Amino acid sequence: MATSGARGGQLGGLRQWWGVLAGVLLIAAWVHAAAGPAVVIVLSAAVSFWSFFQAPMPCGAPVRGHPDGCRNNAYGLLLGCHIRQHRWQKLKMLIVRRQVRAFCAGLFSDGKAVVVTLAGLGSFVSGLVALVPGVVVH
Repeated sequence: MATSGARGGQLGGLRQWWGVLAGVLLIAAWVHAAAGPAVVIVLSAAVSFWSFFQAPMPCGAPVRGHPDGCRNNAYGLLLGCHIRQHRWQKLKMLIVRRQVRAFCAGLFSDGKAVVVTLAGLGSFVSGLVALVPGVVVH
């Protein structure tokens, strides 16, 4: 079996962007009403999971000497990089009232973060709308 690139496997770096494909399918499911609410709920959950836990993002955990935070690669909006303390710091930023503003500022720090944030929020709202019958006016 031949491998391509440093990651190995045939998909290479595309494996980490599967949530974008799920997001496109979610939009198509909303456009075509024949898909049904079950498909919309499953796709919404998949895109939300990808956005919160698997999307490639910068870490952003608070670090001395860097006003933007840690610049290591991380996964998802809620998880930090490979440094164990940074994982806990990102989750702690959501709980500690004084740090929520810093966490929210990191959600819109660059183009990649904006796309992942909007995908996560949109899929979460999409799932809620699909769960509550009668909210969408036909």
